Amino acid sequence: MPAPVLEVCPALADAELNELFGAAWPGHRTAAFGPVPERSTAWIAARRGGRLVGCVNVAGDGGAHAFIPGATVHPDERRRGLGVRLVRAAAEAARARGAQWLHVDYEPHLEPFYAGAGSGRPPRDCSPSSSCPPPAPAPPRAPRRAVASRRG
Repeated sequence: MPAPVLEVCPALADAELNELFGAAWPGHRTAAFGPVPERSTAWIAARRGGRLVGCVNVAGDGGAHAFIPGATVHPDERRRGLGVRLVRAAAEAARARGAQWLHVDYEPHLEPFYAGAGSGRPPRDCSPSSSCPPPAPAPPRAPRRAVASRRG
């Protein structure tokens, strides 16, 4: 079976996004996504046979900072590297649009995933082509959400 095809900033319908998010996120409520692309730096969609199976959005400040609030992969497609491909493509799209810093917001249990998408040193580094000094020692109690930033 061929790998899902990634598309940068394709047209996305509310119905297909709601279908993906409904399958991937328990408790998802149907939403209108029309305003999201207007505020986005870029978004990456993954399709297999025309079906949306993954998506990641990149928000930005219009300047040097870009932000990935998370990646979504359909449960049928997980554990095959698609999420990593999405995050790496999102990082490249942000870089191509002038972002010098890429911030990722994720919960601590997703640290191994984002390490695989970056240089392996979360939460400080989420850029696939960057390197940084070793992270500072972890605080005694992990925060509910961690933020990763890297200039590069």
